[in-house]
Amino acid sequence: MLSKNTHFSMSADSIILLKKNRNILYKIKSYLIKRIENIKGYNYLKTFILGDSSLIDDDVKNSFQTNGISHLFSISGMHITLLSSILLYLLNKIKKRDINYIFVIIFLLFYMFLTNFSASVIRATLLFIFLYINRVLKLKLSTFKILLIILCLNLIINPYNIYNSGFKFSYIISLYLVSFSKIINRYKNYILKTLVTSLISFLASIPILINNFFSINIMTILNNIIFVPLISIIIFPMSLIVLIFSKLDFIYKFLIDCLENISLFITNFKVEIVMCKVNIFIIILYYLIITFVLYMIVKKKYKYIFLIVTVIFIHHNINYIKNNPYVTFIDVGQGDSALIHLPFNKGDILIDTGGRYNYDTSKDIISYLKSEGITNIDYLVLTHGDFDHMGSSINLINNFKVNKVILNKDEYNDLENNLIDTLNKKKIKYYKGLDSINIGKYKLSFLNTGFYDNENDNSNIIYTNINNTKLLFMGDASKSVENNLISKYNIPSIDILKVGHHGSNTSTGEYFIDTINPEVSVISVGLNNSYGHPNDETLDMLKNSKVYRTDLNGSIKVLLSGKYKVKTCN
Repeated sequence: MLSKNTHFSMSADSIILLKKNRNILYKIKSYLIKRIENIKGYNYLKTFILGDSSLIDDDVKNSFQTNGISHLFSISGMHITLLSSILLYLLNKIKKRDINYIFVIIFLLFYMFLTNFSASVIRATLLFIFLYINRVLKLKLSTFKILLIILCLNLIINPYNIYNSGFKFSYIISLYLVSFSKIINRYKNYILKTLVTSLISFLASIPILINNFFSINIMTILNNIIFVPLISIIIFPMSLIVLIFSKLDFIYKFLIDCLENISLFITNFKVEIVMCKVNIFIIILYYLIITFVLYMIVKKKYKYIFLIVTVIFIHHNINYIKNNPYVTFIDVGQGDSALIHLPFNKGDILIDTGGRYNYDTSKDIISYLKSEGITNIDYLVLTHGDFDHMGSSINLINNFKVNKVILNKDEYNDLENNLIDTLNKKKIKYYKGLDSINIGKYKLSFLNTGFYDNENDNSNIIYTNINNTKLLFMGDASKSVENNLISKYNIPSIDILKVGHHGSNTSTGEYFIDTINPEVSVISVGLNNSYGHPNDETLDMLKNSKVYRTDLNGSIKVLLSGKYKVKTCN
């Protein structure tokens, strides 16, 4: 938000028009928006003319991201070059003179306003201006140096731009393309030139992709051969034409439909490599290796490309050599979800998926799993059939590899039956009311105390001991179940307790807490939830335990190597 100069957010019950803005710039912009909205395919016109892609369908937009072509939908150097070239050509037709560049610069500055001063438009416009100044004043600055000056100016104006992924993509890719233009210019064939440009852009974007999207799609390099000419030669120029001659919008709509269908189709052939998030030192190492490899390609020593392939292979499989088990209580708002990750990639167990009626929490879970380099879930354990515990399970299974699913021993409700239909279609094994599961030397025990007349009390209660750290997950079980648990099982003192029912006063009884004596208690709960969770009575019951809450702490990660260590997102 700060990178976009947004410092506050608010919600409004109503909006009252006090007076109309008479600023001529805003009048022109309003007229342009109204004109665009009356043209078929206006969502893409807004994207290519105004830099606003918010109206593009989410599934289609995700396909653009998956295919590695999202950058083509940001107004960048390609668009600015075409616009400035057309304007210069028309002005030179009237009279060829140096002042025409000034008119183009004034237009580009106005265009920056139309596009809300996006990072890529600012970069491309300032590059045009500085190249003109460089030529007129005969400064003899290289394009690389000019780009660095513009980068520094941008960061001086707004240092928070460094957090904007679009800003990073725009400048880093541009710097690499300029630095290694010798490789591109080596080829005269358009397709080969596009392929090499795509390869350099892809390599330069790998570290940004890793730490923002946690995966790369190898097919991106080939995808650009299809989409770069389609967008730069056909669709973007057609956007300018249809803006003037709106009667041609039926052709534009046909082209847009073709674009979307091709992108959605190509997504089926993605070669995605999941790569965990890394620290700044690894990012720097990546760029050193990428720069070295490209430098060797300039010298026509192509064998060094395998250096990058080797690094990517090691990074993708890093979990096989990491001996650091952990459990993460994922912040899914008012709901539950926890991941248990075993060392050396021996197994990943997800307990519940959360679920909110106005938001798909599986997106956050999948994003987190990828950020940890996790490519599949060995066991999805659903404590019970309430929506806030399993509401996003179907979306998770449809968008991420899940090997096996474990349900509780209660009768299936509609949510669970819908899930089972999905599992049967995908031929995923599921189990009901298990006593335990073993993964190597690790064991998860399901502490069942009988059948109850409500969903919460029939929750799967899970106990495990990982590296001498004892963990207990209570689902939504009530105080009566807790008491039955104590009488049936010899439960030792617990190190990490996942508190039952989001800290409600129906759970977490005094006898139960005194018996298991948890050192750390985790409450998974939504901020300002309508239930008043966690209850003050529950918090008072846990006064001798260190309490962490997802509404205050965000996701909570407990490292289980040796003596456990708790880390929170805040």
